[in-house]
Amino acid sequence: MKVQFFSARKDEPAFYHQLGSSHQLSFVESHLGFDTAALASDFDAISIFVNDCADRAVIEQLAKCGVRAIALRCAGFNNVDLDAAREFGIEVVRVPAYSPYAVAEHAVALLLMLNRHLHKAYNRVREGNFLLHGLTGFDLNGKTVGVVGTGEIGQVFCKIMLGFGCRVVAYDPVISEKCRELGVEYLDWSELLQVADVISLHCPLMPQTHHMVDETALSQMKPGVVLINTSRGGLVDTQAVIAALKSRKLGALGLDVYEEEGELFFEDMSDQVIDDDLLMRLMTFPNVVVTGHQAFLTHEALTNIATTTLSNLSDIEAGNECPNKV
Repeated sequence: MKVQFFSARKDEPAFYHQLGSSHQLSFVESHLGFDTAALASDFDAISIFVNDCADRAVIEQLAKCGVRAIALRCAGFNNVDLDAAREFGIEVVRVPAYSPYAVAEHAVALLLMLNRHLHKAYNRVREGNFLLHGLTGFDLNGKTVGVVGTGEIGQVFCKIMLGFGCRVVAYDPVISEKCRELGVEYLDWSELLQVADVISLHCPLMPQTHHMVDETALSQMKPGVVLINTSRGGLVDTQAVIAALKSRKLGALGLDVYEEEGELFFEDMSDQVIDDDLLMRLMTFPNVVVTGHQAFLTHEALTNIATTTLSNLSDIEAGNECPNKV
């Protein structure tokens, strides 16, 4: 198959070429959108990432270009209009799991950085300032950690937090027996919000979960709670979170995702004026750490993404039933 990869980072082609694929692969850094869909002309399939747009208008364009498959290089598929894809006869496949350890460990890294003020300490020491004032954290041991979503990533995060000696509580409509066996307690959403010292989000973005962390949810949380989101930006109402930071309701916030990240993340904006006022306001808080959607970025995860993506494309080309079809 001839495959056009959109939103390709400079490091990506090597992971695909080293696997010796029989597919003809082309890589462009451009995001998929209505204005760039024509880049898929004469290709059998395209591969897209989290901030590409495959809405109805784009899918109609892709169908005119002859595209018959969309291979997502990620687990989430909220950026694809599945009804339109079915209507135009375009198969959609994804990578449901690449490395739950990569994302879970990054969530832990954000938590440790915020709790022990490592971002501040790093900058201080580089300037020769070895004062400890303002760097006091808390022991994670004995604290209650709320995990929202106990799929593969959430399960790994639970194990790590249990290893720190935390009480781990979880919210998920589908209860994981693995987590229960580990000692994770399942609570309803409201109960979790009221008891957790730390809350980490590990659930997909769907209509039911959009802005699940809003003004109402924040009002039920403990004062000083630490919130971590390495899942999808739309889970969090940014304006509500800013208000909670200003009122000191939120003790700290760690984000690897942001609801309006589409035109920013994976781009070098260092020489430009960023006109996203909400993101810029977030980054003024000393108790906020934002990373640019890098939680998945490990060698193991990238290898698994490439392997699964090529396997999905091979299944489609051979007419086989793909286990990762959306």
